[in-house]
Amino acid sequence: MSKSTFLKELKSWGLILSFFAFLYFTGLLPVIQGGIQSALLYTGLITPKIERVDLTNQNFDYRGKFLDFEGKEINLAEFKGKTLFINLWASWCGPCRAEMPHISELYKKVKDEPNLEFLLIGLDNDFEKSKAFIQGKSWAFPTAHASYGLNSSLQSESIPTTLVINPQGKIVFYQEGMSNFNTEEFREFLISQNK
Repeated sequence: MSKSTFLKELKSWGLILSFFAFLYFTGLLPVIQGGIQSALLYTGLITPKIERVDLTNQNFDYRGKFLDFEGKEINLAEFKGKTLFINLWASWCGPCRAEMPHISELYKKVKDEPNLEFLLIGLDNDFEKSKAFIQGKSWAFPTAHASYGLNSSLQSESIPTTLVINPQGKIVFYQEGMSNFNTEEFREFLISQNK
């Protein structure tokens, strides 16, 4: 390889790295990544696998509390006897950003179902980062921040993580990773938990 070819290639790599550094340091990388992943979810290729996981004998731990973004405490115990959809997310998580519009559409379709509740829990170390991320979005679901930490039922290897707990307090759905939850099959699954 000649010296001029090497310099051209080095310059090209420098431009590419500069572009990604710009995206990273301006905070635009998760936004772009989330947008691309959300578009992928719209294709319907990634949907939740509803077959029951091997957590069906586990009782959900209702101990714990969170802060909503107005500073009000939310106690998990308030959700006993209801079907509860929980999603763990963070502002810096591209897959979390990608699935939120789909969760919002799901919530709009089922929010009037009796005894069905949603709680999306932000895990950013900084309360204000989670709050700033949610504010100004048109998403329509209840959100909170894990200001007091997570109980054993909510510990996860990765995010996003989604759980569904039935009125009897059993975990009937558990998934790590993003998905398009706004499907007819998943809506029917949620609604069927109350029957």
